Amino acid sequence: QVQLVESGGDSVQAGGSLRLSCVASGSFPSWYSMGWFRQAPGKEREGVASIGSNGIPLYADSVKGRFTLSKDNAKNTLYLQMYDLKPEDTAKYYCAAIVGFWSSASLMQSGYNRWGQGTQVTVSA
Repeated sequence: QVQLVESGGDSVQAGGSLRLSCVASGSFPSWYSMGWFRQAPGKEREGVASIGSNGIPLYADSVKGRFTLSKDNAKNTLYLQMYDLKPEDTAKYYCAAIVGFWSSASLMQSGYNRWGQGTQVTVSA
């Protein structure tokens, strides 16, 4: 059974940086697509960044140039490095994976069949 556990959330000031980690446990081939989503209070969950089975990443326009995905296949860990954080980045960040299927990167929630519990990121002005 695949489980995803996020960590790295914190409270920072605007302009600061954070690195989120998502560790996958269980049977988890490195080609599974993974992604980061976030949900702010009162808003719908939105896709932030994703890496497909082919290793090609995809970023939401709102984070392009500020957030970077990386993956350590040996550790089954997906990272989201976040720079120049803004108050509007405040949200609970969730890691997700598409288990069992080849997939290109996607910022759509549908298709992701494993989710972590989330980690809170708070950015103050």
